[in-house]
Amino acid sequence: MSGHSKWHNIQGRKNAQDAKRGKIFQKISRDLYQAAKAGDPDPANNAQLRLVIDKAHAANMPKKNIDRAIAKASGIGGAKFEEVTYEGYAPGGVAVMVSALTDNKNRTASAVRSAFSHSGGSLGASGSVSYMFDRKGLIEILRDGLDTSEDDMLMDALDAGADDMKADDEKFQIFTDPSSMASVRDTLQSKGYELDTAEVTMIPQNRTAVPEDKVKQYRHLIDELTANDDVADIYETGILPDDDDEEE
Repeated sequence: MSGHSKWHNIQGRKNAQDAKRGKIFQKISRDLYQAAKAGDPDPANNAQLRLVIDKAHAANMPKKNIDRAIAKASGIGGAKFEEVTYEGYAPGGVAVMVSALTDNKNRTASAVRSAFSHSGGSLGASGSVSYMFDRKGLIEILRDGLDTSEDDMLMDALDAGADDMKADDEKFQIFTDPSSMASVRDTLQSKGYELDTAEVTMIPQNRTAVPEDKVKQYRHLIDELTANDDVADIYETGILPDDDDEEE
């Protein structure tokens, strides 16, 4: 029985690792699509696409997955993919925005609606929660191995055209106007900085504490949405009880 138990423990860890890897690949695929869609699908002529491809390689993402995501943006294969956004409330009154990339809007809408319903949340109309978020450019630079002080990083970010910066022990977070993100990114790269993230995203204006009795339902909603292959990004305002210490 001990061998049987060990086997299941190993399988459990492997399944968890596979699920985590799948989520990482899912996000990178979205980033590849958007970078190729917004610019040239040839990475030689698209700095943002090169950045995402480098991240895909670092995550050991298979080449066929990278090529498939870029092909979607190029319209190769006949399928037409659209970006769709859904808005609603998770249990506990947490605002949620779901960004999806789909070739079948009816399928995706049904799946997203079911996820909210299963978890005790509610899907709302367009604009019902988006006003609670700000669209910003976000650039992240890891501090590990970086010999740059917080003051120097701030000066370089501001000189590059950034609006603001936050720092913790792990990384610098640089915020820009969405229209300036690409130029700030290129300037920082020209100064020799290695970027971990460079994207336009949605930043919540305020956070909502998830009540203790709603945590399980809240997690279920986020997990079900994340498991959906059509879902590219989830933006939400929730703070879980064990996240309180991490907030300023």
